[in-house]
Amino acid sequence: MAVQSGVYRGVSAADRAADRRARLLEAALTVWADPEIRTTMTAICADAGLSERYFYESFTGLDALLAAVMDRIAAEIEEISRRAADNAGTDPEARVRASVHSFVQLLVDDPRKGRVAIVESVAVPELRRRRTQLLRHLAHQSALEAREFLGSPGRSETADETAGLLFIGGMAELVTAWLDGTMQVTADDIVDAAARSLLGLYR
Repeated sequence: MAVQSGVYRGVSAADRAADRRARLLEAALTVWADPEIRTTMTAICADAGLSERYFYESFTGLDALLAAVMDRIAAEIEEISRRAADNAGTDPEARVRASVHSFVQLLVDDPRKGRVAIVESVAVPELRRRRTQLLRHLAHQSALEAREFLGSPGRSETADETAGLLFIGGMAELVTAWLDGTMQVTADDIVDAAARSLLGLYR
């Protein structure tokens, strides 16, 4: 029985709403990554096991939900890449390889994340700008990392930012070709190529 505080069977109303939001995010990731399923609110709610009335409890519309999925993936990529680099110590090459490996391993463990954030988002006009913003944010983070550990004396911030954008843009295209099967490479091949590319850009 619900009480005034909103607690039901020991779970607060806020916790129940947070759980429903998480289920919708996970379902959106699954549905959006599947080319055989049309990405609709109905399909996502069905996968989440929720009635559609709960959708608007957390999101203003389908685009808002898909943008939240992209934001969550980008935040995860940034967090695991930074943690991997920090765990690798101060050696520049070790940091680069660890960071890239963590990103590629994320896609190996859950290919849905790469397909949604890098491939499928291009097909949604309302989300292309968000995709561009996220890629440029990751490029800026790459530039900051490289400036601290790989920077050449006297090189401008503009040069570092340019190199970061070139690297992230190239990675996006490489991962796209890998995920859609047009390039037959292994995860290790991607890590090696990406690490060499990034080190070359900043040296």
